[in-house]
This record gives sequence, C-alpha cells and structure tokens, in this order.
Amino acid sequence: MVMLGLLTPQTRGVKVFIKAFRQTNRPRCSSVSCHSDEYIRRFISDNTEIVGDQSLTPEVKLRLFTPTCRFWRERPELWPFEDPYWAIYWPGGQALSRFLLDNPSVCGGKTVLDLGSGCGATAIAAKLCGAAHVVANDIDTVAAVATHMNFELNGLEPPVCQTNNIIGSQPEGFDLIFLGDMFYDEDLATSLHSWLDRCIKTHGTKVLIGDPGRAQFEEHRIRRLLHQLAQFELPESVREENYGLTCSRVWCYRPEL
Repeated sequence: MVMLGLLTPQTRGVKVFIKAFRQTNRPRCSSVSCHSDEYIRRFISDNTEIVGDQSLTPEVKLRLFTPTCRFWRERPELWPFEDPYWAIYWPGGQALSRFLLDNPSVCGGKTVLDLGSGCGATAIAAKLCGAAHVVANDIDTVAAVATHMNFELNGLEPPVCQTNNIIGSQPEGFDLIFLGDMFYDEDLATSLHSWLDRCIKTHGTKVLIGDPGRAQFEEHRIRRLLHQLAQFELPESVREENYGLTCSRVWCYRPEL
C-alpha cells in the first residue's frame, strides 16, 4: 500500500481526511467480507474523478480524489474502507511511470511486479510499454479493484492483482520489480532492503525505485546502493501543495555498489 509522505496536488485535503478518520473509533470492515467487487466499483466510480493532465504522465488516465469529490468534504466516519492511499498519484510513482513511458525497452517483453501498486499507474505504464506479464501487489483490496478500473480506463486488460503481503516471502522470478513511494517508514525500508536483496540474488531481478526524496529514503543505508537513472521536474500544479517538493527521481538498486 502506498502511504502518506510528501504530497501531490490532490493530497492536502486527503491528508486532513485521513488524519480525521483515523481518530474515529468506528471499526472498519474489510472490503472482501463486507462488500462485493460490484459495490466497490460503483463506490469508486461515484467518489473519484478521472484525471491525468496535471501529472507527469498525461497520457495515463486515473480515477483519483480531487476537491470536487464527495469525500473531500464528507464526514470521515462515513468512509467504509481502509485509508484510500490508492486514490493519490504519488510523486515517486509519477517519476517511475514517466521513466518507463520514455524508455519502453526497459520492460518490453519482461515479467514485472509493481509492489505497493496503489492506483496501478506504474503497472499501467509497464503494460503500455509491452511488458509480457504484470502483477500489481497492494495489501488493500480496494486498491486492486481501483487498479482494474484504471487499466480498463486506459484500454488495457487488467493485470494479475495480489493483495497478500509478499515482503519477506520466497521471491518469485520477476525480471523487474518497481517500487514507487514505498520508503515512508524506516522499519519498512529495512524489510524491503533485505527482501530485495534476496530477489536480486535468487533471480537476478532488476529493481527500480521512484522517490521524491523522503527523509526515510535519503537517510537509509539502501540509499548508498542506488544509481540515479532519471530526475523529473514536477509540474507547477504538483509543486503548489507539496511543501517545497520540486522534483522526483528514479533509481536502480545495485547492491554490489
């Protein structure tokens, strides 16, 4: 699941929203046990807006939160699911998706895992670039439904969506693993570091990371093992509500460094 950190244009209101409903004591039901996929699809359709032009990847359309959406202002206790991190197009994911679209040979014909896939933008970019097989992994089941909807919105067959926590599990043989905005917590960063090492050593997997420079990323020891591949200046509309954030970068994880 993609988590809060430095924010994209739509997120200041969402940050307030998430902070507010975390303070409510109402138990939340899981999307699997309480709601059908049809209900979730209808809910997402009714409570998001199709956007794209304000991001680094205007050719990719996504259903996201905007100020025109109901839950931008609605009482948080009425939200029926877990925190809606899938409804934000985070800056690390934007950079990673832009890099793939600019360099389609990176994933052409490859098997790809988009870890912490959120709205599915990077998985979409991989598929648009000719990836042979795409798996989107996010522990929020609502994110899986949103990813399916976003693939369909872009005229693509939906990917395989996994909602189990695979960090720390036996690595599968993916050619590529993509991580956008996953280094928001030091403990998670350490777990990722160990697991990614195993993926690389076991299968020779190539790992690409998108991050706008969060402290947990810049200060972690994994940072010394990364080679920068690209830097993207964020659009003005993205900068306005990002507390000084102006760019986002793509890195290749090279543990031999």
